[in-house]
Amino acid sequence: QMQLVESGGGLVQAGGSLRLSCAASGRTFSSVNMAWFRQAPGKERECVAAIPWIGGTPYYADSVKGRFTIARDNAKNTVYLQMNSLKPEDTAVYYCAGARTPLLVTTWTRYDSWGQGTQVTVSS
Repeated sequence: QMQLVESGGGLVQAGGSLRLSCAASGRTFSSVNMAWFRQAPGKERECVAAIPWIGGTPYYADSVKGRFTIARDNAKNTVYLQMNSLKPEDTAVYYCAGARTPLLVTTWTRYDSWGQGTQVTVSS
């Protein structure tokens, strides 16, 4: 498993932006599908964005399409989530996760490496 450390969360007003970063340790990052999940109190963990280990089209949840962008830098073992036009409903703990699966998956049970989470709070 990889060790994942998220950073970049915080408090922002509605309409603002944040960029989350996730630094991975280990030599296998470049061959692992990566994703950002979020979980709000009382809600299930949901995949907001995922990116294949090489090439391919990223996945975005409908609720964040056009506002969030996922990207990865395999040379830096880092995956990013740029969040623009934030809304109060984006408030959640955001987790970075990795999955060694042949295809890109969005079910949290398929991911075997997780970060500790970073809180994102959007005020109205």
